[in-house]
Amino acid sequence: MEKFEFLEHTADAKFRAYGKSFEQAFANAAYAMVSLMYDSEMIAALKIEKIEVHGKDMEQLLYAFLEEILFLQDSKQFVAHEFVRPVKITGTTGKKLKLSAEIIGDRIKKEYSVRPVVKAVTYNEMKISEKPVYVQVVVDI
Repeated sequence: MEKFEFLEHTADAKFRAYGKSFEQAFANAAYAMVSLMYDSEMIAALKIEKIEVHGKDMEQLLYAFLEEILFLQDSKQFVAHEFVRPVKITGTTGKKLKLSAEIIGDRIKKEYSVRPVVKAVTYNEMKISEKPVYVQVVVDI
C-alpha cells in the first residue's frame, strides 16, 4: 500500500494519504507534508518531540495535527524524520477527540535542502474517507 500521493492543484499542494486505520493515514499525511519541504530520509533522528492535539471532529483533529508539525518547525526549528510512538486517536467525534504521538527528527540544517515551504494547512478540499481509509489535504505553499 502506498503511503501517499500528490494530486493536481492549481496553486497549492494537494495530497491524499492512505492507511489501514485513521492513525496510519494521519501519520502518512504528516510524511506527505514534510516531504514537500524536505527529504525525510536525510533528516537525522536526534530529538524527540511529543505531539498532543484535540478536535471536535476528524477534520479539526487532522488540521490541528498537521499545524502542530508546522508549529514545531517554525518555533523550534524541528523537522520530522519518523514517528517513534505511533499516532493514537482517542475520544468520540462530536465530543472531544485527542491525538497523541511522538516524532523524532532534528533541528533544521542547511544540508536538509529546504524545498518550497508549507505556510499553512487548509480546510479547502479536505476529505476523510472511512472506506477505503484515506485523508486528503491541501496545504498553502
